[in-house]
Amino acid sequence: MPVLVVIGAGPRGTGLLERIAANAPELLGPGVELDVHLVDPHPPGGGRIWRHAQSPLLRMNSMAEDVTMFTDERTTMDGPVRPGPSLAEWAADPAAHPPYRPAEDEEVAAELRALAPTDFPTRRAQSGYLDWVLRRAAGELPDNVRLFVHRDTARRITGDPDGPQRVHLSDTVLLADRVVLALGHLDSAPGPDTAEPRAFAARHGRTYLPPAFTADADLSGLAPGERVVVRGLGLAFVDLVALLTEGRGGRFTPRPGGGLRYHPSGREPVLYAGSRRGVPYHAKTGYRLQGPPPPFPRYFGPDLQLPDEQVDFRRDLWPAMAKEIGFGYYHELFHGHPERTALPWAEFLAAYDRHPWDSPERVDLVAAAVPDPEDRVDLERLDRPLTGLRVGSPAELQQHLRAHLRADLARRSDLRHSADLGAFYALLSLYGHLVHLLPAHPLTARSTAAHLDGWWAGFFSFYASGPPGFRLEQLLALSDAGLLHFLGPELRVDLDEEHGTFRASSPALPGHHVHGTALVDAFLPRHALDRTDDPLLRQLLREGRIDEERLTDPDGHVYRSGLVRTDPDARLIDPALGHRPHPRRTALGAPTTTRAPAAFARPRTDAPSFRQNDAVARRLLAELQKEG
Repeated sequence: MPVLVVIGAGPRGTGLLERIAANAPELLGPGVELDVHLVDPHPPGGGRIWRHAQSPLLRMNSMAEDVTMFTDERTTMDGPVRPGPSLAEWAADPAAHPPYRPAEDEEVAAELRALAPTDFPTRRAQSGYLDWVLRRAAGELPDNVRLFVHRDTARRITGDPDGPQRVHLSDTVLLADRVVLALGHLDSAPGPDTAEPRAFAARHGRTYLPPAFTADADLSGLAPGERVVVRGLGLAFVDLVALLTEGRGGRFTPRPGGGLRYHPSGREPVLYAGSRRGVPYHAKTGYRLQGPPPPFPRYFGPDLQLPDEQVDFRRDLWPAMAKEIGFGYYHELFHGHPERTALPWAEFLAAYDRHPWDSPERVDLVAAAVPDPEDRVDLERLDRPLTGLRVGSPAELQQHLRAHLRADLARRSDLRHSADLGAFYALLSLYGHLVHLLPAHPLTARSTAAHLDGWWAGFFSFYASGPPGFRLEQLLALSDAGLLHFLGPELRVDLDEEHGTFRASSPALPGHHVHGTALVDAFLPRHALDRTDDPLLRQLLREGRIDEERLTDPDGHVYRSGLVRTDPDARLIDPALGHRPHPRRTALGAPTTTRAPAAFARPRTDAPSFRQNDAVARRLLAELQKEG
């Protein structure tokens, strides 16, 4: 009887199990029995990140209708579609979706009853959805497939490549014909860039919190009233603010004229926050497309002509990517708001097709076709909205940042600006196609570091992965209450030995410094294989059975991404096998070079993780069929 062990029972392992259930009737002969073992110390379905045991203040940054774990007619795959509800559809009537089990937490049950499709659910609500998805997938396994769940940690994998693999748990060993690592987001020990602030904090009795998943961070060292410098204004920052304000007993109430008022508990620290951009991520839109969905891809897809090697992201990829974003934006503007355009769509598109993104002809075309400059997409201004900002006082800086947040909130809630959503869908399309283009057209080491893992990842998150709008309203209320101060762009933090403080400054306010007695790096930790906290990866690395991605340019420049190397079929690259793929070991998700970490997605967006889950499930089943 063949055996498959999947290490990691969070969303990625759950998605793989769903695809195994969908494909097994076709690929696993009726005479072949298969045992599947899921291994995870955290609750199956949600795993660590989406477990129920976390603060109810922490929310998703997606609307309930935009979250699904199921393939659909838009998914590019060979396996069968097994339709399933989005989080919103499931929450509307959980009892209608077997196997039904009432929510044990009454707060979550009440949230699900009241949840609207356009609400942003708590992570605990998503945990309930993922738990149900896992149970449904388990129930859909054919009779010749048995499932076993182990609430345990995998610590070692041993075994020859042509024989059974031994997966060592705390007190037992599982024999497997195939092993899948679906480990999800992992912690790493603090990196060398944290050594100086850690040592400084220890010398002066101060507090420094390195990058961490906010739900797991120990915030108790941040004292009431303490001046805390915060680096980072992304999603980790938003979660941090929630836990340090409402999480410490404060309350937000509506103002009669709109907006929110914050009522402090007296237990909050005072936050001074900045980043490279100097502004929080854009709020999620609160509207839907007004025109038909843009037909992606148009410029950035399988037909894109690229060199086979030494590809540079900004030179070779970005012009087509930027043009695709513009296409998504203007498609929605012309179809959803034709009264604000001066040319027929077909005429505009024919000319837009001809002109490169960075050409003056394209700029002139847009100027002629879109009379109002505010209706034109400007990616450079979007990326760095505070470029060149100089103010004369801290009060002026706060006023400028509050105005920016209010403008962003207004734009993201105003249907007149639904073209922004067209650009958002273009970004999702780009993300999916990058996953397929890069293995055949690898970037240079420098471009991978600076552009793909650096600038592009940041720009995508800034535009497309922002918080719900009410979070920006809360930031405004905290700013009004004097508990949140914005530091501006190009944030610099110096270690002031004389005063024993973290000294923060921005070129937007020349000559001004803020001294804090605590420093928080409010961004998610980047996985580094050589510092991983995962015991299984540590063992495999120590024994030379996995390898970190190392890219080398012709001049000898090396970039180490911290990711585990896999081949295009998601097999682990094994240095002990001459850096060939291991025939019995597969790895999926965040810490791997597939760079497709998202385990769930918007419906009908042909999500890369869904495509990969299906392909891997089919490959594994075909291989296990032969083992049987």
